[in-house]
Amino acid sequence: GEPGCGKTKLAIAVAYELGLPFEAWYIKSTSRAKDGLYTYDTVGRLRDAQLAASGSLTQAEKQRFDHPTSYVRLGPLGRAFNNDQRTVVLIDEIDKADIDFPNDLLLELEEQIIKVEEVRVDDQEMEISAKAAPIILITSNDEKDLPDAFLRRCLFHYVKFPKYQQIVEIVKARFPDIADDLTQKSVSRFLELRELMAEETGRSAKKVSTSELLDWIQALKQDTLEEALRKLSQKPLPYLEVLLKSWEAHISYLRLSEDTE
Repeated sequence: GEPGCGKTKLAIAVAYELGLPFEAWYIKSTSRAKDGLYTYDTVGRLRDAQLAASGSLTQAEKQRFDHPTSYVRLGPLGRAFNNDQRTVVLIDEIDKADIDFPNDLLLELEEQIIKVEEVRVDDQEMEISAKAAPIILITSNDEKDLPDAFLRRCLFHYVKFPKYQQIVEIVKARFPDIADDLTQKSVSRFLELRELMAEETGRSAKKVSTSELLDWIQALKQDTLEEALRKLSQKPLPYLEVLLKSWEAHISYLRLSEDTE
């Protein structure tokens, strides 16, 4: 779904409704697949090895050094695998990462096993098998195509942008004390703006989202009800800086507003 349509909140809601633990892995452009599985404190292990050679470790540090697994720090997916209770895992905005990132998770997602290559047990790589298969929700903003091999292992669901009545309900849930006429007027003007900008810039262009709508209404609520309704009846819309996030969008909207007057 498009940015701001509620994909991330959906994962949180699933965990809440099912009463399950929740782990979130927020992907960045620099993220590696291994980061969400585990990290190994190689520097700490080397430091302790040097201190052990000089006899400078405390008893607690010696116990840590004798157990290489103590240098393993599990990431969000690793913690979910290691949890006795089924866990909801969010892998958020996977399309931000390198194109090879999804393929690097194929083994873990399909076999539910993490291999820790830095630790050997009985002359084999340490393995962490999922104690209870997690529910994994992966979000994408469609900024880039995901590999076919990865998609074959997923169920696809598109989160549609909500319609008028659904948006009204979202606004009322966020602002229980909001006046009905302010809700209706602001949502109507918001949807007009989305449609206007879509016609101008194309269906694939970034549109204002529900998260920006809620921020906009928060700004409107700083005015009196009468003042907010008056501003909503005029052109251009008030507090445009909350809704439009580029200079090109501002200029385009102002020009279109003049043309429709």
